[in-house]
Amino acid sequence: MKRISIYYGWVIVGIAVFTMFLVYGVRHSFSVFFPPILSEFGWKRGSTSIMLSLHIFTYGIVAPFAGFLVDRWKPRRVMAMGVTILGLAAAACGLASQLWHFYLIFGILAPTGLSLCGWPVLSPTISNWFSKRRGLAMGMGQVGGGLSFAYAIFSEYLISQLGWRHAYFANGGFLIVLLLPIVLLFYFYHPKDKGLEPYGAESADNEAESISKPEPESNMDWTLKYAMKTYQLWLMVFSMLFFWGIGCYMILGHQVKLAEDAGYSGMFAASIFALYGIVMVLGQLSSAVSDWIGRELTVYFAFVLTIIALLALLLVKDATSPWLLYVYAICFGFGGGLYSPTVFVGAADIFHGRSFGAISGLILAGMGVGGAFGPWIGGYIYDVWGSYDFAIYFSIASFILALITYLLAAPRKAAKIRQEYLESFAG
Repeated sequence: MKRISIYYGWVIVGIAVFTMFLVYGVRHSFSVFFPPILSEFGWKRGSTSIMLSLHIFTYGIVAPFAGFLVDRWKPRRVMAMGVTILGLAAAACGLASQLWHFYLIFGILAPTGLSLCGWPVLSPTISNWFSKRRGLAMGMGQVGGGLSFAYAIFSEYLISQLGWRHAYFANGGFLIVLLLPIVLLFYFYHPKDKGLEPYGAESADNEAESISKPEPESNMDWTLKYAMKTYQLWLMVFSMLFFWGIGCYMILGHQVKLAEDAGYSGMFAASIFALYGIVMVLGQLSSAVSDWIGRELTVYFAFVLTIIALLALLLVKDATSPWLLYVYAICFGFGGGLYSPTVFVGAADIFHGRSFGAISGLILAGMGVGGAFGPWIGGYIYDVWGSYDFAIYFSIASFILALITYLLAAPRKAAKIRQEYLESFAG
């Protein structure tokens, strides 16, 4: 029989892309649902944006549990359960008529489902399938997360044609009809489930043998308990908190409304959001460069790009200079794309093992804690000052802290960190 030339791990990466495109599309479409919801109910921006803050916070709290669950239960069932919960919650948003309805449905139920079928599960899955070129695989796997921002323009079209309630019904239906069968038929958590070895396992073993005093590491593995005793893990948690939880979501939750306030149409504002997502894909693919130039330098480039983006956004005051929004979308998207896979690849360099699902979930919890404040602070600042300028300054400060904490985590020293900590735990 002729040997199959395509390693199945790349099929898993493709499934991750499609999955993240649909499931994170529910979250990232919030920006285009935000204006019609405000228009219909007349609520304040701060109180309304709490639904996104609560969503991200719940996601971060459930993420470690989701990672723990796939490490110890049946991952395919976890994925299927997550898709079902998220699909039903998205559809139920179309029935909401009170603010607390959105808090419950979008703020609690939807992120619970998302954590069970999103990156907390997909990150350890890809890590399991790839020992070599892990940075490339994770960067490709997160492409769907970037494309999910482009999904917002589709949601904007549905809103314009069907109204925001029926658009939510459609988003939920797509998840159940399109994604659930793929998960049930083609998703595998570990290569051993198909009788395979991780990609590059043999070369990874040879590299491990070249490290001095390899015996302790070969007989031991990280657990969440051990990882939580390291300051490197907590620095990565805080880096995610500052970068995504506060820095990014403070801006992204209000991006469409900010453009509309400047005088741009809702469709143009949604197209800028979509451009951000498309460029983010390029950043995610480019994050594979971290395999060559290092994780820290990659994150530094991401930081520079996000600062340029926010400085351009500060200059947007009216509809006379659309190029500023293009600069913002391109730089913010590419910077976010570079950072997102790299933080998990750096964590995998140090903490890869049977408990990496729970460990990556804990890192996502950092985003959840930051996200509990980011979107709400952005809306509150606008309600008080009538401008998003102070929110943008706040975001810049958060990105600076994200860079510092990641550099201090020093994933470039992964081999040394693993050996030192695992030897001390064994002792």
